[in-house]
Amino acid sequence: MQKFCRHAWFSSLAILVFQFIFLEVAIAKEDEQNIEAFSDTNQSFVQAANNVKSDQKPLINSNSADGLTDQAQAGKDEVLPNNNGLEQINSVSELSDVQPTDWAYQALRSLIERYQCISVSGDRRFRGNEALTRYEFASGLNSCLNKITQLIGVAKPDSVPQQDLATIKKLQDDFATELRSLTTRIGSLEARTAELGTNQFSTTTKLNGLAVFTLTGATVGDSVKAEGSSALPPFILRDSNNKPIVRKIDNGSTTFSNLLWLSLNTSFTGKDVLVTTLAAGNGNSPANQFVSAGLFNSVGSPFFEQTSGPNTGQTDVVIRELFYTFPVNESVRLTVGPRVNSVYHFDFNRFTIPINGTSSFNSPASTFVSSTIRGAGAVVEWNINKQLELHAGYLAESLEFLPGPRPAADPSKGLFNGTHTITAELTFKPTQTANIRLLYQRSHLNPIFGLIASKPIIGIADDGFGEAVNDATADTFGVNFDWLINRRFGIFGRYYYSTTEIDPVKPGRLSGDINAQNIQAGLAFPDLGKQGALGTLSFVIPFDVKSGRQFLASGAGNGGTQYEIEANYFYPLARNIALVPSLYVIGNINNFDDNPTVFVGSMRTQLNF
Repeated sequence: MQKFCRHAWFSSLAILVFQFIFLEVAIAKEDEQNIEAFSDTNQSFVQAANNVKSDQKPLINSNSADGLTDQAQAGKDEVLPNNNGLEQINSVSELSDVQPTDWAYQALRSLIERYQCISVSGDRRFRGNEALTRYEFASGLNSCLNKITQLIGVAKPDSVPQQDLATIKKLQDDFATELRSLTTRIGSLEARTAELGTNQFSTTTKLNGLAVFTLTGATVGDSVKAEGSSALPPFILRDSNNKPIVRKIDNGSTTFSNLLWLSLNTSFTGKDVLVTTLAAGNGNSPANQFVSAGLFNSVGSPFFEQTSGPNTGQTDVVIRELFYTFPVNESVRLTVGPRVNSVYHFDFNRFTIPINGTSSFNSPASTFVSSTIRGAGAVVEWNINKQLELHAGYLAESLEFLPGPRPAADPSKGLFNGTHTITAELTFKPTQTANIRLLYQRSHLNPIFGLIASKPIIGIADDGFGEAVNDATADTFGVNFDWLINRRFGIFGRYYYSTTEIDPVKPGRLSGDINAQNIQAGLAFPDLGKQGALGTLSFVIPFDVKSGRQFLASGAGNGGTQYEIEANYFYPLARNIALVPSLYVIGNINNFDDNPTVFVGSMRTQLNF
């Protein structure tokens, strides 16, 4: 929609009315052609019009079944203007950037001092040379006409000059036919809206969905070494000499899997949201054939090729997310729930969102964060100012893909005695296109059958002799950045370092630390080949063990360093349909420096609604 200069808009009330009617006639014709689409979105449009909030991004995007998509779409969809924080002015002299020599000065003076229908932001600047959107146009016009109507209603003498009334009357007469047509069409839309309101699923809840079909193939030129008798339990980890068992795999395969997320997003006040996400999927990447024990979904596995529940390869319906977010005040929001998704709050990066950015399991966030990727607890977010944002949270592990009762709901462990994390992240925004995030996470890790197999450990840790360990603690420090250098090019990266303390159960066994690092660096190419497309090239070192290899029954390999190169291209076919080809090249897989290179190719079809 064409934008107008503010001075031109306010130069004459008569011209304003004329422009508004002209625009509405043109839009009415467009609405007639797209009436079905308008009817589908009318309810949300009205709700948005009544609930405009300042400085508040939506938690769940309307085109997404997952909060990851919300960040992916941020800034792309135009929303209603922010009218909060505006102040009524009574004199044109209160405008700091309007001078008597300005050509629209008298028109502004008339509207302000005669009708008091002009509001400005707190800095008392009119910004007359800035563009004016249709929403601002309609809002200002409506304000002035409402004021005129009020003045006519109270019938104050000379409250509305006869010249102004004559101008409005003439415009009404000149456009009588168009106005009657508009009235008819608006009546039809109101009838349709009423019908939708009567038959809609809920007045407070909106359903969003994401369906993904993934075709993946993995190949290798020679046998791959992997630790442990199998990738998934039950497995044997050490031989009679306490050395990690090594097996060989030499066959690749091709799989075709599905994943479905359904999100019910409920708002009670317009500023809060209750998120309930159901998931079902049967994905199991062929790359998982080549991995060591404890490295499942950590080597060239597409993110959306996943099994939602605890039974790998079976399509079970599970509750993936369940949390409630609401504002505490203008700058603080609180999220609480039995299954909070931590990726919405920590280690976010604009170019590593799997729905349109980097797409392997090792890319969306640090491989060290977090053992409570979904957990029970609370996260607080504080927008300190335009450049600083602080997030902090406590989450007890509540992973939907692990069997049995999860710690937070297990009376034998509870909210504070099972695996849990305390996380703090400070985001610094030096410019509107750059973000630097500093993160610290303190993890308390419960052993599973006496073994530690939770992040930041990528693999399985014991006491060095195949026997049990006590609860472990870990400290993880990291930095994460993204920078959109220009409209077509960006860079991103991460560096994380973790220390996990291992405490053997058996008396006399020495304790120690496992120290490791995680590195990622990448390039991003927005709008590559088409508007809305995104190409990414990423280099990842998921788990480089610096010391403490003796405690790793699986994951350390022979001291090599696994690396991955990922090329990903998100190509939107339509607003809600996309194709996403990806290629993953994995060197030194399983941290064996003599392993052959593994190639994984994937083609994803993605439909969101």
